[in-house]
Amino acid sequence: MPLIPEEPQIHESAQGPRATPASGRTAPTPRPVPGPRPAAPPRPGRPGPVRPTPPAQRAPRDAAPKPGPSAPAASPAAAPAAAAPQIQLIPASVDGALDAAEEAVDLLLDSGRAPSEVLVLTTGEQHPWAAHELTFGEASYWAQHDAGDDVFYADAAAVGRASARPVVVVAVNGGPDTAAATALPLALARAGALLIVCGDPQQINAVLGAGV
Repeated sequence: MPLIPEEPQIHESAQGPRATPASGRTAPTPRPVPGPRPAAPPRPGRPGPVRPTPPAQRAPRDAAPKPGPSAPAASPAAAPAAAAPQIQLIPASVDGALDAAEEAVDLLLDSGRAPSEVLVLTTGEQHPWAAHELTFGEASYWAQHDAGDDVFYADAAAVGRASARPVVVVAVNGGPDTAAATALPLALARAGALLIVCGDPQQINAVLGAGV
């Protein structure tokens, strides 16, 4: 009696050699023969009426994208939200405004801001780095600005030439009486997310208004 079950096991092993030829594994390939039905999609309109079953499957696919276009309707509301950058005021004297700006930059970098995201403007005396780099010529100086690899320091009078950055720091450290009034609105336009102004609060509030 035990010999009888052993014999079907021999028959099962006979099925094993069928798997050895590559043709045995090609058996799944005839299964994709119904798969040529995906070949029908290149002709969605024409075979649809001839074969009623495939159009029934394509119809739910068409129905799925229909709710999709309704979602973009909420997107336009998000655009105006991120328009105006934040403004921070750091009270400082004319002599201490540049030092206050340096401390603000250090805090920005320590908090994770990339150096390339920060632009520093001065209304009076140039930042020592800018004064040094300008000795090599304006072409070399502005080439570093265009490279955008590090914090860039510039005279507020040249803010029109500077490109926008996420954070702009302005040191109101002197200069003409109109320097702050001219530079701050332009600096605000250059700031993508944050404008930091170091100087006399009354003067800055007079220029930027109560939003400071």
